[in-house]
Amino acid sequence: MMNVIILEGRLVADPELRYTPQGVPVAHFRMAVDRPFVGQDGNKETDFFQLVAWRKLGETVANNLTKGRLVSVRGRLQMRQYEAQDGSKRTVYEINCDEVNFLDRRPEGAGAPGDAGASTQTEELPDDLPF
Repeated sequence: MMNVIILEGRLVADPELRYTPQGVPVAHFRMAVDRPFVGQDGNKETDFFQLVAWRKLGETVANNLTKGRLVSVRGRLQMRQYEAQDGSKRTVYEINCDEVNFLDRRPEGAGAPGDAGASTQTEELPDDLPF
């Protein structure tokens, strides 16, 4: 079975970097992806996705991306359930990112230096895989 999602779009807000109680960094961000067709009203339709990047990838996303940046992501769809403050149960669907690619150049004078088109992955696969 496979659970792989690949998206290309623009961030709709700056990523938020938080830390778990164990100190693990996690970045939350949202992305807008235009559909490849025009709706009945003549306008492009857009889907919005919630994304999560953990550990080093999360820090890289939070330190290098801002609202409006063009990125591609590869990850998996996950469902998360939690209890809200009012006691109701909530369900959230989000993309857990394995890879984030920066597709445009960083705006001049914005944050730390970085390479345009940089790709960051959460883990490397060994070269001796049997397939």
